[in-house]
Amino acid sequence: MQFIAPISTDLLLDEATRDGLYLKLIEQINKDFNFANEAVDFHASTTPHELKIQLHEKVFRLIQHKYAELLNLLYIIDVPEDNLKQLDGTDTVELAEQIAFLILKREWMKVWFRAHY
Repeated sequence: MQFIAPISTDLLLDEATRDGLYLKLIEQINKDFNFANEAVDFHASTTPHELKIQLHEKVFRLIQHKYAELLNLLYIIDVPEDNLKQLDGTDTVELAEQIAFLILKREWMKVWFRAHY
């Protein structure tokens, strides 16, 4: 079985839910954010839609007020630098959405590999 990264946040969250790994994804996100001292507490009851919105809002606030901490977070999560360089930073709201997706994609990859290997 080969890992194929979903092409959107919604598809990623659908896949995580379908595979029964959504709660593991939430745990991984909480773990990495807290390790980077950017406390989040997504509960098991957080719906995929709520997770998408809250993660986007968190990233947006980091871009606006704590950019160095955002870079540290992305380093800890291990978001590929090449992916970040490809983003267009002209619209902060759009940039936050794209970074939130890169975070979800990397966290999903970790959870998926643990579950399958």
